[in-house]
Amino acid sequence: MKYFAAGFLACIWLAPAVSHAQVQVRVGQPGRATYSELHEGLKVGTPAADSVRRIMRIKAPGPLWTMMLSAAGGSGNWNSGLVAITRLAELRSRAYADSAARLRRRMERSDVPFPNNPGLKAEDLEPSLQAVVLERRRAVQGDSVVLADILSRLSSRTYDHGDAWVLGRLGAGAADSVAARFRAADSTEFRVRYLTLLSYFTDPKLIPLLSRIYVAPDSFGIPKRYAIRASDGLLWIGTRSSLQALLDARTEARRRGTYADSALNRGGYDFLANDSSTVISRTGKWLTQWIKELGPT
Repeated sequence: MKYFAAGFLACIWLAPAVSHAQVQVRVGQPGRATYSELHEGLKVGTPAADSVRRIMRIKAPGPLWTMMLSAAGGSGNWNSGLVAITRLAELRSRAYADSAARLRRRMERSDVPFPNNPGLKAEDLEPSLQAVVLERRRAVQGDSVVLADILSRLSSRTYDHGDAWVLGRLGAGAADSVAARFRAADSTEFRVRYLTLLSYFTDPKLIPLLSRIYVAPDSFGIPKRYAIRASDGLLWIGTRSSLQALLDARTEARRRGTYADSALNRGGYDFLANDSSTVISRTGKWLTQWIKELGPT
């Protein structure tokens, strides 16, 4: 099941290409840029954005569960189903956390958990079910208990995208704990793993660290290709300050020639140009546009 447990390559490629599991999506939140890892160039006012907003405003868990089951069964819209279960996790329903746990156990016993949609594998949905269970646990036991549970599984790589999504929402010093583990990591693999986890937080105090990583990944023991995680994190924070920091970091990286190696090029474009393209893909606008539109934070 575990994406992060499946090996180093699974870990480092998880964040930029999520077609399943819990999703990072934000539309219409004051003071923060639109963001979606599920949609291409999501923009406020489009049918796709309106659909996301409608789903994320639903307050009753039942329709969300039904929407997810329809998507998993092959009769509903897959993107809508993923947004629905993301919203369901936020509601922290006891009944549907129990339903999520039961469905996860059932899926673990079957090679084809949804016969009408045989292409869907257990690992496509399990992280979202995990997030539903963990968010309910937060409501009952508190952030500290959930944080301790997730942290205890990091070194053994037994965590997934759902765990990471919940981790990024935790208080109880979660961001500080992951940042400290990143700094103390003694291998490239775990430095990249912890950097990837940092990209799930929206805590503005991570802006200076992520900016420094982007400008000088070598100084943190991060392979340059995977410094894109720092960019992901600054985009997900999504404030004017974080986006200005990313723009400034990109300018400084270009001045230093941090990413000048042609081996980092992809699709005929250099690393920084591709990173600029990622901003459009994730947020629907250039950094400079967002910085003009967002108020001081």
